[in-house]
Amino acid sequence: MDYVLNAHNKEEFPPAHTAEHLLNQVMIRMFGTERSSNTHIERKKSKMTFILNQKPDRKDEKAIEEEMNRLIAEDLPITYEMVNREEVPSDISIDRLPDNVSEMLRLVRIGDYDVCPCIGKHVRSTSQIGHFEMLGTNWDEQKHAFRIRFKIK
Repeated sequence: MDYVLNAHNKEEFPPAHTAEHLLNQVMIRMFGTERSSNTHIERKKSKMTFILNQKPDRKDEKAIEEEMNRLIAEDLPITYEMVNREEVPSDISIDRLPDNVSEMLRLVRIGDYDVCPCIGKHVRSTSQIGHFEMLGTNWDEQKHAFRIRFKIK
């Protein structure tokens, strides 16, 4: 069945975009945060910002990178499900969707690890992402904002 979804205004690099989904869930599980508050995903370098209670240390940063590469190696399948926006499961937030969001939403699932509404392009399984390399981080003490810069190789 063909569904009418909102127009998409960007052309993602599917491996990095799929890594974005994974990194969001890694941060949620490791630090109890919400999905990234500011994301810029590109082929050469990407960055995501998370609001955290405290600054992660170097050990935490290493653990993030290791968990990302472990999940990538797991070769988790990427699947899609169409749902009416009124029937989205209660554990899936739609707060960040535009006011004019389409009636039908596409949920993107990464195995049993992550699910969120998204109309972007993704790889078929996590092993197609490649290697996740953390390039660096920044901490804004005032905002409690932790920015991760990374690339996919």
